[in-house]
Amino acid sequence: MIEGELVRLRALEPEDAERLHPWTYDPEVGRWMVNEHPLSLAQVRKRCEERALNTYGKVVLGIEAKAERKLIGVIDLRDAEPELGEATLDVYIGDAEYRGGGYGTEALRMMCRYGFNAMRLHQITLWVVAENEAARHVYRKIGFVEEGRHRESFIDADGERHDMILMSMLKGELKW
Repeated sequence: MIEGELVRLRALEPEDAERLHPWTYDPEVGRWMVNEHPLSLAQVRKRCEERALNTYGKVVLGIEAKAERKLIGVIDLRDAEPELGEATLDVYIGDAEYRGGGYGTEALRMMCRYGFNAMRLHQITLWVVAENEAARHVYRKIGFVEEGRHRESFIDADGERHDMILMSMLKGELKW
C-alpha cells in the first residue's frame, strides 16, 4: 500500500468488482477512454478474480479515498521496460463524488513517485485526448510536458475522431 493524505493506492481485490462495474457504464468515465463492449457484473467479477499479479511490466492499483476506505478509481503503470527505464501511465476516477477534489492529482503524484523510486524508471509517458483539457491541466501541474500529437487517432462513443497528445515526465521533474 502507498499512502498519501487523501488516498491510498492498493492492489485490487476480487470484491472490488461491485465498485468497478457501474463505472463501465458511466459516460463521464468512458468519455475519453477506449471502451470495450459492455460487461456484466459476473464478467467483471471473473476478470477481478483472474487478474494477473502485479509485476514490473504492469502494476495496477486501486485508488481508495483514505478517510472512507472506499475505492474511487484505478491507476496503473504498464509496458514498463527495465532496459529503457520507461513505462506508460493510465488513470481514472470512477466515483463522480471524488472528481475535482484533488484525489486524482495526489494519486498521480504517488504513482509517479513509486515509478521513479521503487521501479527506477527514468521516464513515464501517457496519452490524453486533446479535448480533455481538465486532465491535461492536472498532468502539466504535476510535471508532465507535451511531446507530440497523434492526429485523429481516438474515436469517441459517437464515432467522432480526436487527436491524442503524448505527454511525458522525466525523473526529477515531478512537482509536489
